[in-house]
Amino acid sequence: MRVNVVVENKIPFIKGLLEDYCNVKYLAPEDITAETMSQADALITRTRTRCDASLLAGSQCRFIATATIGTDHIDLEYCQRNGITVSNAPGCNAPAVAQYVMASILHWRRMRNDSRPLQSLTLGIVGVGHVGSIVEQWARQLGMKVLLCDPPRQKVECTNKFVSLSTIAQGSDIITFHTPLTRSGEYATYHMCDRSFIDNVNPETLIINSARGPIINTHDIIEALDNRLIADVVIDCWENEPHLSAELLSRAVIATPHIAGYSREGKIRATAMAVNAFTRFFGLPLVEMAECVKPGAAQCVTESAILESYNPFIDTASLKRDASAFEALRNNYNYRSEVAG
Repeated sequence: MRVNVVVENKIPFIKGLLEDYCNVKYLAPEDITAETMSQADALITRTRTRCDASLLAGSQCRFIATATIGTDHIDLEYCQRNGITVSNAPGCNAPAVAQYVMASILHWRRMRNDSRPLQSLTLGIVGVGHVGSIVEQWARQLGMKVLLCDPPRQKVECTNKFVSLSTIAQGSDIITFHTPLTRSGEYATYHMCDRSFIDNVNPETLIINSARGPIINTHDIIEALDNRLIADVVIDCWENEPHLSAELLSRAVIATPHIAGYSREGKIRATAMAVNAFTRFFGLPLVEMAECVKPGAAQCVTESAILESYNPFIDTASLKRDASAFEALRNNYNYRSEVAG
């Protein structure tokens, strides 16, 4: 019997990969509903589809693959209780997000005519997983000092390589967040960057969020900018996407429509990981993608290579021109190439 699978139609490079083995229905995110999922054995999606009881109750769905790193759009407890296996794509776009962060830092410095040597600046990295580790590697290659904060890793590894969040706030010229979004528990990250955090930050600090929107408290970051408690913010991930805060959009020096991870190579990796998690689950042949993908992040980068690879001010101009185009800009993004190294 052929597997019935619903696939979000915004996932790139996926059409034609599964038709030999499955009954595939491609749907826009808004058309993935309880009714359209009722006869589906599986779902392959992105972050715009909320996967919970309202979508899945009464369906025959046994498997969900998200072609994304994050899973905060999936009710994992519901899926576990109901025998639905969930797979994500960890690390798929890590080189692209690292490219976004480092390019934003370097272009921001150019815009501000910052004469300080790059080697004199300290980068604070909060969350040292797939993305944070690449950002750390590249920043050190460029001569920057680096502070690392990752309480879950620190607890497991029992090492002194990590510092506290307050040390990051007090000791960094630039702070970049790379944590998942968790709203409760020992290591909750919801509104991690709020007024209490900002009160410890140097007023010349740049803050970057290319992780999850609610990691930053929008009200508090706007207030901090207005009161010159921080220098600038770079925002790629927003609270309440796709409904952006007009106030934060107007104040952010770099403001982009959640495309930090949107490299061609990253999208191919994500699709390949989602598709083959699906085929393994249902005992189908693994899919070989015709596209050629570099295996991972560049091992050695230069300042000029990063600057030439991506200019975030171009995407910023598009979003600031029309905030209502957030989804269109994201869905029709011209995937960039990752940093060559």
